[in-house]
Amino acid sequence: MIVRTMALLAVSGAIIAAGYGVGRGMRVAVDTLSEDDNGSVPTTTVRRTDVAIEVSARGELQGGGARPLIVPRAGVAELPITYLRNTGDLVNAGDVVATFDPSGQQYDLLEAEADLEEARQQQIKAEADALVALEKARLEVATSQAELKVSELDQLGNSFLGSVEQRKKGIALDQARNRYEQAQVDLAHREGAKQSGVDVQRAGVKEAQAKVDRTRETIAGLTLRAPTSGYVQLSENTNGLTVLFFGMQVPTFQLGDSARPGQMVAQIPDMSGWEVSAQIPETDRAFLATGQRAIVRPKAMPGREFTGHISLLGGSAGNAWNRTFNCRIALDNTDDGLRPGLSVDVVITVETLAKVLWVPSQAVFEREGRWFIYRQAPEGYVSHPVTIVRRTESQAVVTGIDEGVTIALGEPGRRTKNTRARGPLGALGK
Repeated sequence: MIVRTMALLAVSGAIIAAGYGVGRGMRVAVDTLSEDDNGSVPTTTVRRTDVAIEVSARGELQGGGARPLIVPRAGVAELPITYLRNTGDLVNAGDVVATFDPSGQQYDLLEAEADLEEARQQQIKAEADALVALEKARLEVATSQAELKVSELDQLGNSFLGSVEQRKKGIALDQARNRYEQAQVDLAHREGAKQSGVDVQRAGVKEAQAKVDRTRETIAGLTLRAPTSGYVQLSENTNGLTVLFFGMQVPTFQLGDSARPGQMVAQIPDMSGWEVSAQIPETDRAFLATGQRAIVRPKAMPGREFTGHISLLGGSAGNAWNRTFNCRIALDNTDDGLRPGLSVDVVITVETLAKVLWVPSQAVFEREGRWFIYRQAPEGYVSHPVTIVRRTESQAVVTGIDEGVTIALGEPGRRTKNTRARGPLGALGK
């Protein structure tokens, strides 16, 4: 048992020693490569030449003035999609792009039509009641007028009657005259009340008719049609997403999804005018202005170039270390092969500077507000201050240095200092 234990310990020691030796060897190799790399910093020379200040970017082709298709308001929180075109489908003006379930609105329409019919019957009844009341008032006028005539005729024989009978007939005449006058007043009142009562019922009919018309318009609005000819571009469906993060793939609307009123489910770009949407680094913002010329090269159409001009410069956005702004370029000429969403390369020529000192942008460094480059000297690379005339993402025009001077394209010695004592091999001593 003791012999076996000793043998296991000996094998373990040999493995540890071998691993330590391999680690030491790798560390020495890394240090050697680092020291060699310090002397092999890539370099270039300061050149005097004509420099075209250009801004390059990648963008996406879009139809100019896209027409959005918005979910209509239908009195519900969500509307299920029952028909939907696919992205890239070619449609003409008036073609159906999407439809929504009209079940709830159809039920509302049935109720509105029933209310309209009831209101119409109420109007008919009100007109009939008013006519009956008016005829009764006219009959009362005719009856009271006849009774007045009879009372007046009865007064002719008063000379043959006693005073009591004469008084009775006089009272009867006054009563007949009062009834006739009251009947005339009632008739005038009935004629006026007839029109007002009917007007109330007519207003109810108009209100019910307006409700029916609105419901029908709502049902018609549940069918979204293309306002112009073009290619369908479905919108992202953010329903149900409580958290959105950078780089997240958000799906577009699909058949069977539910959309909220006011949401955009799709858009139809105007194919008569194309534009490019590109995100450009914030450092190039000072060089650009609306109206500048640009060249657009679609990746799906090798060898083809399209000219355009900057139509819009947006505001800056993004993280502090990667600020960009949106630039829109309107194309001056188009082609039938262009499609929304195509990736394109954009080159914007800002200006051309004649006979200036040129260096790559990566050779210029900045520290504490001071611009400098690393100039090659007999004792190594030394920092040399320069003045920036123009600088883009790839090139810089400078002053304060002579033509032909050899400069470093990277910061000398930075890799050696950062490589030592970094990573798992840094734990091994020399």
